[in-house]
Amino acid sequence: MSNNNIKTLKELKASGYRARSVKEELRENLIKQLKNKDAGFEGIIGYEDTVIPDLQTAILSQHNILLLGLRGQAKTRIARLMINLLDEYVPYIEGSELFEDPLNPISWFGHHILSIKGDDTPIAWLHRSERYTEKLATPDVTVADLIGDVDPIKAATMKLTYSDERVIHFGLIPRAHRGIFVINELPDLQARIQVALFNILQEKDIQIRGFKLRLPLDIQFVFTANPEDYTNRGAIVTPLKDRIESQILTHYPRSVEISRKITQQEARLTPSQKEKIEADGLVKDLVEQIAFEARNSEYIDKKSGVSARLTISAYENLISNAERRMLINNEKQTFVRISDFLGVIPAITGKIELVYEGELEGPATVANILVGKAIKTLMITYFPDPEKLKKSKGVNPYLETVNWFGAGNTANLLDNLSQQDYKTTLNSIPGLKSIVKQFHQRLSENQSLLLMEFLLHGLAEFSQLSKSFLDNGFAFADMFNSLFSTEFGDEDEDLEDNQGRY
Repeated sequence: MSNNNIKTLKELKASGYRARSVKEELRENLIKQLKNKDAGFEGIIGYEDTVIPDLQTAILSQHNILLLGLRGQAKTRIARLMINLLDEYVPYIEGSELFEDPLNPISWFGHHILSIKGDDTPIAWLHRSERYTEKLATPDVTVADLIGDVDPIKAATMKLTYSDERVIHFGLIPRAHRGIFVINELPDLQARIQVALFNILQEKDIQIRGFKLRLPLDIQFVFTANPEDYTNRGAIVTPLKDRIESQILTHYPRSVEISRKITQQEARLTPSQKEKIEADGLVKDLVEQIAFEARNSEYIDKKSGVSARLTISAYENLISNAERRMLINNEKQTFVRISDFLGVIPAITGKIELVYEGELEGPATVANILVGKAIKTLMITYFPDPEKLKKSKGVNPYLETVNWFGAGNTANLLDNLSQQDYKTTLNSIPGLKSIVKQFHQRLSENQSLLLMEFLLHGLAEFSQLSKSFLDNGFAFADMFNSLFSTEFGDEDEDLEDNQGRY
């Protein structure tokens, strides 16, 4: 129902309006959506067969909901999308701070205005976007913030006792009447504050400053929590958890393809970046593979999780690093290279929680290890496995390239190389181009160059070549010679530098 010029209670009754609870409203609108085979929860990818069906079942059951999962699993986004299941507009008694249903008033104000004006009670309309309230649970949240408190100024001005409902200043939860109320990170809420939610969920009683107020609030509660919080920062008290009827477990993307769709949907790129910077499917998959490697890494705390925001930020940095090189070289267009992954390190280091072994390595080192492992994993999907070739008696396509480095040759790939210098450097390495052409035909020049560089990094990850980090790029050399090229004094200095840095 829309506001179609209905301004009084009499007009509202004549229109056939029926009072419904917010849970009934969500349920009936979901039923229509399911019958029409509408997708619902647009923008949520990878939950079509897991989380979304559970969520729909909970809504049909008219349950309060707890979304339980690690960080970066779209819990808050799911809660925010629930407003799309509300009616576009609902009527309320004009002037009511609780947006009371004209046919179902709950406060002194609502009952009073109806007793005075009757069918002439003025009606206003509330859009569904205004029926969503969200609160991040922190240890400093008080009962007054959530439920309310006595306002002594009101009491003095209106000459009322503290036991009169009219002196109450309502908190966030009563003001969310007839809407969706979300508490994020519920375990962070102090236990005594969680206890204050008991009666609201079950008996609809509000207790403020020692007197009980019967206020039948109509609210769809959605809570979010991270399993890590149960041990690190707090817990959901058992009686409250018992009153939350449906607990739904979220999860990370289960394939690189799904993860890639999420990143491409969420990454904030400018029109200029989209137009001028080419990003091949290889580099897109490589970004996602970094997150998968991180979630299985012995250096990273698995209980903390690796947020989907890591790949989004990493992809944005990847594009921006390529853009920076394009601007420095005064080029009109460019494409993402493997050397651009130096630019994603800052996006990784801030989004991983290291265990003791990881702290010893240092965040930047761990980030580079993750990039290396991602390259190694994808290498065997594009080229033959170098380790299997060693064991077989077949022709080794990498031999010419490896032997060239074995003869003492080196190659430096800096991340600020111009397009021409990048091309010249890669083409100067024997065997690279022919290997790429052997296993991947019909490639553009940019794709061929990208795979040539990727092959160098892949061979280094399989210990066929040596790869060392420069300030702004990589140096490739023979694996055997590099083991003896550094003097002991230099190694000691490097160790001291690393200890000082981390």
